[in-house]
Amino acid sequence: MNYSLSHIPARSSKPREEGLTMVMDKGLSLRQSEDLVDGAGHLVDLVKLGFGTSFATPKLKDKIALYQSNDIKVYLGGTLFEAFIARGQFEDYRRLVADLKVEAAEVSDGSINLPHDIKCRYINTLARDITVLSEVGSKESGILISPAKWVRMMNDELQAGSWKVIAEARESGTVGIYRPSGHAHTTLVNRILAKVPGQDIIWEAPLKSQQTWFIQQLGANVNLGNVGPDEVMALEALRLGLRGDTFFQYLPEDMAEKLRQVQENP
Repeated sequence: MNYSLSHIPARSSKPREEGLTMVMDKGLSLRQSEDLVDGAGHLVDLVKLGFGTSFATPKLKDKIALYQSNDIKVYLGGTLFEAFIARGQFEDYRRLVADLKVEAAEVSDGSINLPHDIKCRYINTLARDITVLSEVGSKESGILISPAKWVRMMNDELQAGSWKVIAEARESGTVGIYRPSGHAHTTLVNRILAKVPGQDIIWEAPLKSQQTWFIQQLGANVNLGNVGPDEVMALEALRLGLRGDTFFQYLPEDMAEKLRQVQENP
């Protein structure tokens, strides 16, 4: 950091197991990717090439190499995995991953109906060669999954070989672990955390209010995903209590109380 400040929470350093920031790249140009790395690369752990954008992205291999040279894992969006599965092209997908030299892959079933035992087989097969992240939850609004089923699927996928399980929210932040309003399903999240280790979960949190909520509940080193490229530094400020939403989170109570008294009686 650029200077010293007291009462700042300790942050994990790369390569991290927790406190991960996963960025959603929805088609950045190579120059925009360079800007992301230059401005916030030290804070980015994972970049997801969202949906099927990698199919049409120019200079794709150059972009992947850029991220990797800055200690950022890159992986293809889960929707692309599903597109290959829907067409019966799993082996083609494996060859694509090898050709692109990405170190990770996402296995999801948010768009297609994939029996869970088959999903776990895909996870297990891919995990023999690369790091696997698997996504739990539907992309469709109105589809409710019981907390017990969330827990069961997450634990089964971790056992099958997933490094982390991703709690679905889409880039809109209005499905999966969130209500249509964007507010978290508090009971669902708490039920999951009671049965699944927090460090094994990446919570998709594209909105500042969602990032704030998770930091307030779970601290600076919560794993957060679907973060916009231009929001990485702002998220780090949230994590550190250097933004209004989390300003008082790490201050001692006596210090915070004195500040409140001054504000109330200037």
